[in-house]
Amino acid sequence: MSEVILEMKHITKAYKGNLALNDVSITINRGEIYGLVGNNGAGKTTLMRMVAGAAFEDEGSITLFSKTNPKEMQKERKRVGTLIEDPGFFSNMTAEDNLEYFRLQFGIPGKETVQKILTEVHLQDTKKKKYKDFSLGMKQRLGIGLALLQTPEFLILDEPINGLDPAGIIEVRQTLLEMNQKKNTTILISSHILTEMANIATKYGFLSHGKLLEEISADDMLKKCNTYLDIAVRDTKGMCVLLEKELSYQNFKVYPDNHIHLFEGIDNGEMICELAAVNHLGLSGLEKKVLNLENYYMNMVEVD
Repeated sequence: MSEVILEMKHITKAYKGNLALNDVSITINRGEIYGLVGNNGAGKTTLMRMVAGAAFEDEGSITLFSKTNPKEMQKERKRVGTLIEDPGFFSNMTAEDNLEYFRLQFGIPGKETVQKILTEVHLQDTKKKKYKDFSLGMKQRLGIGLALLQTPEFLILDEPINGLDPAGIIEVRQTLLEMNQKKNTTILISSHILTEMANIATKYGFLSHGKLLEEISADDMLKKCNTYLDIAVRDTKGMCVLLEKELSYQNFKVYPDNHIHLFEGIDNGEMICELAAVNHLGLSGLEKKVLNLENYYMNMVEVD
């Protein structure tokens, strides 16, 4: 059985009467790369700040490395690396000097650690260039470097590839996958670039307006992300009855915009068209589509 690194149960958090998180429960096991998916305002950053100890729940409970007591959890956070907000780097210092400052602050032995981290995030050649002159992508990579400084067992990254060019995104991806595969580092990551999230995540949590819509492994989601028929029809109830009674289909979802997604019998489009026409259901479209992470989430949000 996998070791549970983080467990959040029925977490609720409100700011000035507005619910940022509403009865959210997630579980992250050792070695997982947990992709937190949600639009701006979904509650992703609030959740991450709670795990990092920068915010506290109004209701519910958090268990980190098997500890639930706040003081004990704070000790365990030495095993956690985070990139959630602006790290507070010194604008007139180089990447090396910034990391060296934090290395001394954290009491981490071995000056060679800084050079190792700079190489991992591909900033070893910045030399005397000051932080204020860095591109956004360089600043992001240095932030990730700071999160790696304490060789964390659990890494929390909020939008770590924001502002990176394609080459930078690939570099960050390779760094994270290497940490996960070689060091078994557990990672909680959020990103708006869902195509990239799909390249690394082993598990997903889908958030919308503070609510957890679904928690699912990447393997199980992949099984759902298959080809389907998108049926646009005026009378969705009547169409559902026909799909079940006439064709014995049950694997479909109904959406509020008069669309039905049918995940079986996708080669029987002609028969479905005929049934809809004979029964005057107002069929206006029938299209074969392929579900991916992005439209999987968007379909879920539309239902929500």
